[in-house]
Amino acid sequence: MEVPVDEVVVGDEVVVRPGERIPTDGRVISGASSVDESMLTGESMPVAKEVGSEVFGATVNGHGGFTLEATRVGRDTALARIIRLVEEAQGSKAAIQRLADRVAAVFVPVVFGIGIVTFLVWYFVVSEPVFTRALLNFVSVLIIACPCAMGLATPTAVMVGTGLGAENGLLIKGGESLEKAYRLNTVVFDKTGTLTMGKPAVTDVIPAEGVSRERLLRVAASVEAASEHPLARALVSAARAEGIEPEPVQEFKALSGFGAEAGLDGKRCVLGNPRLMELKEMSMNGVDDEAARLSSEGKTSVMVSLEGQVIGVIGFSDQPKPSAAEAVRRLKSMGLQTVMLTGDNEATARAVGALLGIEEIRAEVLPAEKTDEIKKLQAEGRVVAMVGDGINDAPALTAADIGIAIGAGTDVAMEASDITLMREDLNAVPMAISLSFHTMRIIKQNLFWAFFYNSMGIPVAAGVFYPFFGILLNPVFAAAAMAMSSVCVVGNALRLRLVWAKAVQK
Repeated sequence: MEVPVDEVVVGDEVVVRPGERIPTDGRVISGASSVDESMLTGESMPVAKEVGSEVFGATVNGHGGFTLEATRVGRDTALARIIRLVEEAQGSKAAIQRLADRVAAVFVPVVFGIGIVTFLVWYFVVSEPVFTRALLNFVSVLIIACPCAMGLATPTAVMVGTGLGAENGLLIKGGESLEKAYRLNTVVFDKTGTLTMGKPAVTDVIPAEGVSRERLLRVAASVEAASEHPLARALVSAARAEGIEPEPVQEFKALSGFGAEAGLDGKRCVLGNPRLMELKEMSMNGVDDEAARLSSEGKTSVMVSLEGQVIGVIGFSDQPKPSAAEAVRRLKSMGLQTVMLTGDNEATARAVGALLGIEEIRAEVLPAEKTDEIKKLQAEGRVVAMVGDGINDAPALTAADIGIAIGAGTDVAMEASDITLMREDLNAVPMAISLSFHTMRIIKQNLFWAFFYNSMGIPVAAGVFYPFFGILLNPVFAAAAMAMSSVCVVGNALRLRLVWAKAVQK
């Protein structure tokens, strides 16, 4: 049964056929496909979707078919929110625009005064005064000094800048956000879920002497297959990736805060942290030194024992996102300082920071303390951007001079931010800041040109050069020149597209 898209409500199940445009935001409940999300994220490669994946209205389905359950409809969809944000951004004023408005508020009365003086001089002071010539010069001054270009200088550049951002998956809330981003000198990253994947992965498999890697993984995966702990899921996934399937166990028992134990082929297996092995008086077989090394690297170590003998240790860590190190490098090349904010212990935080090239680490920071850390940085005279993705990041995003939310994060974080990245690629952070740099440069060029043009045109229109060169400006030519100044300002704003394209290619 087909129904109009505006009749779809939350909870409805919708079948999406190959090649169709997805009608509304939802979650896949059956089937699988790949979806072209380039209109939302700027990412050219199709994104694989399976049961449980989130899909967005107006994106294009690939060759597979699936059924989705509608989660957001109408004005609540991602596309509708993007349109609303872009409209608000393009209608907003940057602080520099308000400065231009104040200048224009003074400039216009001054120009009227100059025009009146011009009329009086040409009618009463010059030899052989002619009323029409005095009037024409008066009109020429008013026309040539019309501050149209000054009024267009900022909004045209802001409109082009926010539009370019939307095309590249960067949602900028307004001209003020662009201007603040231009002044940034420090970028603070939340660690978990922002710089890292937000879930543990197996990094080290270290068997004891005389034990094979395959044997260690098989024993560990067999015990952990019955657990729902994140480390257990990561371990089982790593084992299966190497072609090792868990074996059935008996009498599985989770040891809260320590690990787990179970029977495997009639033997007692225990998995857990070094503290558990000490409590159960297991024979370490030299593995405790490896566990200590893993801990010094900021990794979580899980020891595996069989019949009272430790047969190896497995290391876990929350792996950095593939784009994290490159994003940090690009920010540093732009002259920005980077800071990592995390609730993890100092050793883990330092280990991740070393991988990514972040020297300034603020570790063991509780969610409620993140805002205080941002304020401390601001008290040092820094202009701070905060990059985060979770609900607990929302207060810090609001407290920062610029809040940057990862689009794959929570709606609360997105609402609290000034810039939203519609994809998880962290290279979008330096891209957004670079866009603000280029936009502000264009705005300043426009304002300089508009003010310089008006300042130079007024003396010509007033006839200051007439005694020396015989030059007077006809109002018709003054009108054409005034219009050309506006055209130049708009053209320079549109030039931002070319400047930005070159910057992105680099």
